[in-house]
Amino acid sequence: IARHRKFASAITRLLWGRNVRRPTYFWARRWFLRSLGVIYLIAFVSLWVQVDGLIGSNGMSPVNQFLSVVRGQIGPEAYRLLPTLCWFSSSDVFLHFLCGSGAFCSMLLIFGIAPAVLLVVLFVFYLSLTIAGQDFFSFQWDALLLETGFLSIFFAPWRLWSREFSLRPRSAVAGTAQVSRVALFLLKLLLFKLMLMSGVVKLTSGDDSWWNLTALDYHYWSQPLPTVFGWLADKSPESFKHLSVAFCLVVEIIVPFFIWAPRRLRLIAAGLLIFLQLAIAITGNYCFFNLLTIALCLLLIDDSVVGRDNQTVRNQSIGAHGGRALPQRLCVYAGTFVIIMTLPINAWLIFSAFKPRNRPPRALANLYERLEAFRIVNGYGLFREMTKDRCEIILQGSADAIDWLPYEFKWKPGDINRAPGWCAPHQPRLDWQMWFAALGTPRENPWFVALIYRLLQGSHEVNGLLANNPFPDKPPRYIRAMFYRYRFTTVDELRHTGAWWKREELREYLPTLSLEQFR
Repeated sequence: IARHRKFASAITRLLWGRNVRRPTYFWARRWFLRSLGVIYLIAFVSLWVQVDGLIGSNGMSPVNQFLSVVRGQIGPEAYRLLPTLCWFSSSDVFLHFLCGSGAFCSMLLIFGIAPAVLLVVLFVFYLSLTIAGQDFFSFQWDALLLETGFLSIFFAPWRLWSREFSLRPRSAVAGTAQVSRVALFLLKLLLFKLMLMSGVVKLTSGDDSWWNLTALDYHYWSQPLPTVFGWLADKSPESFKHLSVAFCLVVEIIVPFFIWAPRRLRLIAAGLLIFLQLAIAITGNYCFFNLLTIALCLLLIDDSVVGRDNQTVRNQSIGAHGGRALPQRLCVYAGTFVIIMTLPINAWLIFSAFKPRNRPPRALANLYERLEAFRIVNGYGLFREMTKDRCEIILQGSADAIDWLPYEFKWKPGDINRAPGWCAPHQPRLDWQMWFAALGTPRENPWFVALIYRLLQGSHEVNGLLANNPFPDKPPRYIRAMFYRYRFTTVDELRHTGAWWKREELREYLPTLSLEQFR
């Protein structure tokens, strides 16, 4: 050992840098929890401006009707399968209370007021809205926010106000409590699972476009809500697109293993993961998903990287409190229990990405079924199969079934002369659902028929989700849904016509309906 000390020292400095002490994560915890507060705020406010038209009493999928039907069909078991505060009240006022209170608690979390307690409240409120939201909350980032928020409960300080959130100099704000390494492990495992599964399912889905690196030949114009930069990226050379697909697969499949590596490899992994999320966010509107993933990447940055002395922080923390406070110790115990409960499920979920048709053991399947309702352990896999065609549903209304006027949505493609917009981190949930509806049939999307019914009624709440109402004085007598194929225009076509899209009419998606037919 003595003869090879210089070589070992060089390898150590290469992988860890000069500081080889056990890393601490007070800076990471501080900014991760602040970021989580911002993301919760975005999620609650984004829903708040849409909740009446989506699940309100005059919306497309009223939660009061949904819960009463479920309770009538399956009885008391409904309370376990649908854990939501809306069982106590499903009125529009209560929905606004949940959104408003969630936004207020999010702002308190940003300022570090009772972070652990607020995270419990935020999780319960957002889970309640997710259950109440039905199809409009069937997105992976909603599940990711709930899983992240739940695990963060064990990661946050259990104090009325944590000095970590102070903006005073670092020397005056040493950590107020030890960072739970159990909770940190769980959150890093979540990031590892999210990225690895997202990459592996692409290669095990059977879609050749991922293997031959042509996925981005379709992605920019076929994704749900592209941006102007997505239009520009679509014009890049094919060789660059193929290289980008290879880069994406490497970052999603290989780089996650460096989450567990020594400091410098871990920081390289953080940089690559963040860069990938920024690239995705620039070309497409994926709500708060990219922000949440970047927030998880902050947990890969330890205190020595940002100039905080690890040993000083540790000594000040222990000296100030004489060790771990009781709530912090309870968090360790609770986090350990969560690991024991969820680690087998997480292992099976990751394994299932490699073996899609593999079924879990019965005991594990029963445990997963019990936990699934709470969204605290989830599988992920964005763009498992690349959509290679883009069809859009265009709603048209008429007073006489002769002259038809189109309804324009705020963000999804409609008018071919309107440039792709940028709405992230806000999520227009109806616009997103319209993209999924175009992949199926009206029978598979009962909310779509409810949308037409509300428009025929002239529902102010539902019309508020659209960019325009071509019938402001009196609702139309008839509405139909037409099916169009959309493509990005070329640079020359944009220059000569001013159109960002070109489209081709295919067929009717849903025949003409009137209010009399519903009655």
